[in-house]
Amino acid sequence: MSGTAPVVGFVGLGSMGSVLAENLVTAGFEVVAHDAAGPARLPEGARWARSCADTARAADTVVLSLPDGEVCREVVQELASARERRVTHVVDTSTVGVSAAGALAGMGLAYVDAPVSGGVAGARMRTLMIMYAGRQEHCAHVEAVLAGLSDRRRLIGDRPGQAQALKLANNFLSATALAATSEAVAFGTAAGLDPAVMVDVLNASSGRSGASTDKFPDEVLTGRYASGFSNTLMAKDVRLYLDEVTRLDGPAVVGAVTADLWSRFAAALPGADFTRVYPFTTGS
Repeated sequence: MSGTAPVVGFVGLGSMGSVLAENLVTAGFEVVAHDAAGPARLPEGARWARSCADTARAADTVVLSLPDGEVCREVVQELASARERRVTHVVDTSTVGVSAAGALAGMGLAYVDAPVSGGVAGARMRTLMIMYAGRQEHCAHVEAVLAGLSDRRRLIGDRPGQAQALKLANNFLSATALAATSEAVAFGTAAGLDPAVMVDVLNASSGRSGASTDKFPDEVLTGRYASGFSNTLMAKDVRLYLDEVTRLDGPAVVGAVTADLWSRFAAALPGADFTRVYPFTTGS
């Protein structure tokens, strides 16, 4: 890596974060990364930082890929309070919720709310959708970093939290479609249908969704159940969605049912791949 390459910090090398950090390395950035679990998932070509504070001293922009808003708050606080910090901007790809994003934007660093959708496979193929929101000058400053993360990006608005709102709506739809498709396929199987034939026909019909075009063919019908996204995180995202809907006094009939299902699934099998909602739903 050339010594003149722009430096980007990265915190959170989980299933998604490790791939996003690798994308930045491939795009020509010098990546300085930290993860609470250690350097096991550090991408080849990246440098290890012993702490978030070390990351703050190494780069003016730091990307976050973390499990929830509380962890993000702790990390942003550490970045902002680091002695001799270089960091001025944070790109947060985590799903933290609307209210949390607003709070994070007030912690002393230029904050770009940038959750992602498309899974680990989408991150590897650079088809991941980055939906981002923030002040115009903040977004402009991190534009090259966003381009390094993925080829698909969409500016949502000028206020942190707006991208979170869209991400929560997206994950609610994803969670609902996967649960509903699981029940429908279970019904068809009980009626004597071949589930693979069912999925093929659904994908040529009005019942298709991301669950039928992606999750069932790739994960459920193959028995792989390795999408890289856990039921614990999906339950958290649906709960955040329902909390925000309630705060805005919106309709939540389907939301309440979906949140209850995912909460029970996560409690029964914490950390399981979220596509295992099919055997959980069917009791198999």
